[in-house]
Amino acid sequence: MKKLQFISAVAFGSLLFLTTNVQAQKFPGLDKSPLDQALFPADNKIPVKSAKIVYSRPQLKGRSLSELAPAGKVWRTGANEATEITFYRDVKLGNTKIQSGTYSLFTIPEKDNYTIIINKSTNVWGAYSYKAENDVARLSVPVTQAEESLEALSMVFTPADKGMVLNIGWDKTRIAVPFTE
Repeated sequence: MKKLQFISAVAFGSLLFLTTNVQAQKFPGLDKSPLDQALFPADNKIPVKSAKIVYSRPQLKGRSLSELAPAGKVWRTGANEATEITFYRDVKLGNTKIQSGTYSLFTIPEKDNYTIIINKSTNVWGAYSYKAENDVARLSVPVTQAEESLEALSMVFTPADKGMVLNIGWDKTRIAVPFTE
């Protein structure tokens, strides 16, 4: 009987510790630049994907785009960690072949074009440790202006002949990054 009481006491103490520990856990609030992703193809009925991009979505909040992504400087193309793009099959950016795998996506904004950079460094914070020697591919793409302003950085893939286009929009700036398969 004493053995049963001892086991019951230990079990109750463990349960009490577990309950107290779970209730004491502090969870962070929503990130100011929430994480998002885009897939290609986006249709959930198509299980085999060609690409996925994971990025944080900074918001303008009254600031200018040129303040947040200055011209002529390497930008992480988002907030927090550098944006990561995964290709599930080999693709081309311009004339440069990119093997399947996960890469960081950096950009260099300019008034009339953005330089798109696919870089083999991953799991990096911002563009602080960006190294050009790790670039896998670069392509300059033209900037267009839309009538609609987007408060948060947004990305979406769309189909294209022999591939896909990564569309990036923020404020009224739009860029289209073509990948061919």
